[in-house]
Amino acid sequence: MVIKFGTDGWRAVLADEFTFANVETVAQGIADYLRDNNLAGRGIVIGYDNRFLAEEFAARVGEVMAGNGIQVLLTADPCPTPVTAFAILEHQAAGAVMITASHNPPQYNGIKFIPEYAGPAVPAITEEIEKKIQELLAGGQVRKIGREKAEQLGLLSKISPKQEYLAALSKLVDRQAIEQAALKIVVDPMFGAGIGYLEDFFPANCRVYSLNSYRDPLFGGGLPEPTAKNLGRLQQEVLNFGADLGLALDGDADRFGIIDADGTFLSANQVLVLLYHHLLTNKKIGGSVARTVATTHLLDRIAASFGHKVIETPVGFKYIGQMMRERACVLGGEESGGLSIKGHIPEKDGILAAALITELRAYTGVPLMVTLRAIEDKYGRLYSERLDLQTTAEQKAEILAALKTYSPKELAGLQVVERLTVDGLKLLLADGSWCLIRPSGTEPLFRIYVEASDKRVLEKIQTEVKQVLRL
Repeated sequence: MVIKFGTDGWRAVLADEFTFANVETVAQGIADYLRDNNLAGRGIVIGYDNRFLAEEFAARVGEVMAGNGIQVLLTADPCPTPVTAFAILEHQAAGAVMITASHNPPQYNGIKFIPEYAGPAVPAITEEIEKKIQELLAGGQVRKIGREKAEQLGLLSKISPKQEYLAALSKLVDRQAIEQAALKIVVDPMFGAGIGYLEDFFPANCRVYSLNSYRDPLFGGGLPEPTAKNLGRLQQEVLNFGADLGLALDGDADRFGIIDADGTFLSANQVLVLLYHHLLTNKKIGGSVARTVATTHLLDRIAASFGHKVIETPVGFKYIGQMMRERACVLGGEESGGLSIKGHIPEKDGILAAALITELRAYTGVPLMVTLRAIEDKYGRLYSERLDLQTTAEQKAEILAALKTYSPKELAGLQVVERLTVDGLKLLLADGSWCLIRPSGTEPLFRIYVEASDKRVLEKIQTEVKQVLRL
């Protein structure tokens, strides 16, 4: 068996690979990493979401950490990933273990390791942990003690970081403006760990209606992923309630979904544009923006007009978080729904994103799409779309080989002006359109991202790429 950390942690099916024995092995690997890097003395935070047996898996991780002499700070209740990350800094811990499979189907669970800087672990760290895990699987020893003994020895204690987190959020988001706007809001935490966070953050004079705000490990028979496909009920309730906004969080509350007053779902790209522009214009916070290769270039246009830089990274918030730590970007984001800002933890935070978009709505006094259209009128409208195309393992290998030499001079009748290989193959076209061809790291699947100022151009690019790749 091989345990590998993907884009954001290790995930597996419950009772198949995600077992107590394997979780203990992963925990021991993390403990060994902490010891070898002289971090064990600072203790570790352990959080968990609302999935089946999540609190028991978290406790088992705590038993292993205590068995290695590492002080454990276990959250007393289900805790969002960004709040667990926040607790690292609050307690000056060596990092955190988060038991979550994020937005995956209910039969999955997973483990994220969040290092001492409170952002996603970069590859160098996860590779070191993976190596230690494989050594353990080959015959190493897991050291653990029971939770009662750990408590008696003072090695395990409970923490409740919610109020400290919300207080920190209040320093980043203008609650007074939200209070004055007296907005009507529908919140959908999708049965996840974010239950109660937005509801408690908003001022009392906001009329907040919450749905799916109780624990259901089956997520109501759906996925805890805040996409347009999964937020039909939220859209309907926004209309029924006559709300100004609908705000959704995924299973561990690190991603967001936004619904406007007329029921329109806003993509993560659109939300990133709105919030970057909001930070620059309304809040007067200037600075560069970090985005992944797959994220909208409308951010680039806005940044250029203010004299700021854009830092492009591979897909994965771990790279965004690294740039936010090293370059002090005012905003970092990805098209899959991750966002953070300067002054906050370098970890994606759906609660923060939802609070900021509410602040924007309070500042402007008009629906989000009105503000977005005004931005597009100034900087130009861009259409973005992602296609997920299944293939076979054999075809995937052939396509990957072909991509190494695929360098067209034109695409959809437009000159290719640059060929980038930061993550996958990205072709920049003369009119500002672009195409990214990126293989999945775990499946026989290719993702084709296209952005263009005209829908017909977008579709033509998609068609040509699929023909060339025979997908």
